[in-house]
Amino acid sequence: MRKHALFPLVTAAVLMVGLAPATATAAPGSARASAGTEEPGRGPTEPLPDETFAAPAGAPNPAHRFEGRLTLFGESHEGGFTELRDPYAMAGPGDEPIKHLPEISVEFVGDGGHLIPRVQGLTFTGHPDWNLIVGPGRAWQQTGAGGWSKAAFPFSLVPRFTNCVHNGSMSFHYNGSSVSRVRYQVTQETCSFFNFDMWGSLAAQYQPYAVPGAGALKAAHAAEVANRLPTKPFAQLAVDHPGVDPDAFTREVGAQHLTAYGVLYQGVNYVGGCQTRWGTYAFCENMRFPSFSTSKTALAAFAQMRLAQRYGLGAGAEPIADHVPETATAPGRWDDVTVEHALDMATGNYTSPVRMADEDANLIPFLLAGTQQQKTSLALGYPRSAAPGTQWVYHTTDTYLATLAMQGYLRERAGASADLFRMVSDEVYAPIKLSAGIRAEAMRADHSGSGPALGGIGLFWNTDDIAKVAKLMNDDGGRAGGVQLLHPDPLDRAMQRNPADRGLTTTSPTTLYNNGTWARVFTPTGFPQYSCTFRVPYMSGFGGITAAMMPNGVTYYYFSDNYGYSWTDAVHAADRIAPHCP
Repeated sequence: MRKHALFPLVTAAVLMVGLAPATATAAPGSARASAGTEEPGRGPTEPLPDETFAAPAGAPNPAHRFEGRLTLFGESHEGGFTELRDPYAMAGPGDEPIKHLPEISVEFVGDGGHLIPRVQGLTFTGHPDWNLIVGPGRAWQQTGAGGWSKAAFPFSLVPRFTNCVHNGSMSFHYNGSSVSRVRYQVTQETCSFFNFDMWGSLAAQYQPYAVPGAGALKAAHAAEVANRLPTKPFAQLAVDHPGVDPDAFTREVGAQHLTAYGVLYQGVNYVGGCQTRWGTYAFCENMRFPSFSTSKTALAAFAQMRLAQRYGLGAGAEPIADHVPETATAPGRWDDVTVEHALDMATGNYTSPVRMADEDANLIPFLLAGTQQQKTSLALGYPRSAAPGTQWVYHTTDTYLATLAMQGYLRERAGASADLFRMVSDEVYAPIKLSAGIRAEAMRADHSGSGPALGGIGLFWNTDDIAKVAKLMNDDGGRAGGVQLLHPDPLDRAMQRNPADRGLTTTSPTTLYNNGTWARVFTPTGFPQYSCTFRVPYMSGFGGITAAMMPNGVTYYYFSDNYGYSWTDAVHAADRIAPHCP
């Protein structure tokens, strides 16, 4: 077993082609000198400032249109790598593939100053360590480059077995038929247990041709950009809302540990972060972040809410055993366990009620299991220890079982090819105009694109995506464009709007869990500055990821990887924007 077995977790089409290596036509020396991105030989000795990959302000559109396929060569052995945090020897002796890129061959369509990949979102590469995300970039005409145009785009490496995201950039020069060497680097991540820098310069080939569906791709990207929420710098909070201290939001976690953060209020996304170890990331709006367990809310719970809207509230009451036949030989009892029980982490099947004891013992084997059948067997491996609905015990595997059962429920009604993630993507994410990068794909049970979504982990956010999901839940009541996307009954219970169903108490009497969503209770006894009791529903993810959706209409979100889960000061700061107790 590879060292991935030591992961300390508590919680479309493959872009490879079988082209024979070819000698790439390099950009002229003047282009290499001006950009510093096409060094000869085996490449540079360290990363560049990340600002190098940004299009200069006011740069003209490129003289050449890039449309076709970009293929890199030498990924498996070229380039530099420096470990920065690796206590579990992820990149130890014998783990050379993890120090290099997967094979990369990507179709792009140029549209003025935009460079749009045909396939965005998670791509299963077949590499032993890395899957890939490629995002939209920029292209421009660079002064002093001998007439060649320049392009740059963001990409992310995603470990095959976990939800971490390691962000990087690539750049190159090109003309109508040729391409320079491609400079790449990875200098930032949201991953609590594996930090590194990776960089290099690789030979490449450009195959120009008309990409099928190019017009639709351009239109979709233009719409995505136009439909982003209005943004302001995070510091602008103090200007727009006098008396608010923006630093109070980030104080408990520490700004040095934050990848990105923001406050959503009245449709404006106040965004901060976007730093790397080598400067400011060139593609802040397309920087990707892991969901980890925030997908328990935004994928698994959303699936149940959407099924309820389509087919009625009976979807949540479906017995797990009716859709997961493996329950017949499981050690626990599942015929009386419903989808909603599993989303509530209250199946009654567990070994220990101690917080995270079962999760710590069993999640890693579950994630490493290579097939749906193996994962299902592990998820069903707990004995019956309490009546369903009475005892909260945190199991990511319960969310997986709920997701698996809902997929079966959907297929009974929509056909054998129906896919639960695709339903949520098409019928929830698309109407609220999430990015193509999150709508394209999620992590799946068999580490390819064919199995069911894991449900409990496996989405990939940007700051616009997370803000829009919070807006749907906290501001819009599950509606978009005048259409009810999420059934209000399960949504209200998740959002603590139903006094008759607050969910289950977890290991703290002031922390609740209901329908895949956490909530923290603020009382005048605990916080004398408040004259009322209120509850803050929130999504939470491993390593330090939070989206706290306050009943005053303020949402505070952050992505970090230093196990920072404290945000009480943010709630107090948000009270200066709009009072929690009017």
